[in-house]
Amino acid sequence: MTKPILTLTVNPALDRIITVDRLVFEDRAYIDSTTEAAGGRGINAARMLTSFGAQAVAVTTSSRDVGRLFEEQLQHDTFTKEIVRISSNIRINLTISDRQGLSVKLNERGPKLTKPEQERIIKAVANLLPKASWLMLCGSLPPGVDGHLYTELIKLAEKKRVETLLDTDGDALLHGVEVGPTIVKPNQSEAERLLNTALITRSQLIDAVQRIKAWGPKSVVLSLGGRGAIAATSTEGVLEVVPPPVQVLSPIGAGDAMAAIIVWALTRGESFGEALRWGVAAGTASSKLPGITLANLEQTKEIYPQTQLNRIVV
Repeated sequence: MTKPILTLTVNPALDRIITVDRLVFEDRAYIDSTTEAAGGRGINAARMLTSFGAQAVAVTTSSRDVGRLFEEQLQHDTFTKEIVRISSNIRINLTISDRQGLSVKLNERGPKLTKPEQERIIKAVANLLPKASWLMLCGSLPPGVDGHLYTELIKLAEKKRVETLLDTDGDALLHGVEVGPTIVKPNQSEAERLLNTALITRSQLIDAVQRIKAWGPKSVVLSLGGRGAIAATSTEGVLEVVPPPVQVLSPIGAGDAMAAIIVWALTRGESFGEALRWGVAAGTASSKLPGITLANLEQTKEIYPQTQLNRIVV
């Protein structure tokens, strides 16, 4: 029996998605629909993995009024949940999207976590690691949380011979890359902040993944939205996957879908290049769907043959 994939969301959210007719600066928009869902990068990843038939365990935090609504939404998901109780309200994230695919995201920063609460999160993950195949460390850390939290967990996972994927931003990314996670998956904005430089041309993006890889991770996947992904790998050199052009309805969650399905493909024994194709296909298929709907296996299979894998000679 295959071991489950663990996802950690330290800073989950109740996602409120408002769909409007059109977003135009300094003009009114009319609301078509409002939906709520349990959100967070690790929650999305667990959702994606489950829909592809993988076993996922989502470790997350929750509390109080917003937490109650979040947990009600979480009941719709069939993956295993491990909830660490905290004292402050978790956050609400607001997304406004229009029919043309334009979206505005307004995220609260999240609750302050006490030192004992941070220790409980580490303990919850540590208890599950011996039975896991991968640990996916997903999303931002709330304000005031030690930027080395993910670093500690990557080291713990390595001791238990569990592979790790780091998908975060800021100090957590900066410290995390240096302790050698299996994969680091920044998007373009996160990579620009990490390297403190604008990434405009294709050659700059190729240079960026190599620079980040030199800091310690075994592989780096740079997520580029509608342009696919560029990766510096430990086994296959520098790779690029280009997706087919599609009509984007909502890009929200597409990066989470990509991260989850790269891990799913690798656990099935696929090469890194093929895993990257699957990941880009999942992200592209998800971006065609409204709100925060994530693509299923059938929808991803439709896109997968249309992805193009390029091996970049550097």
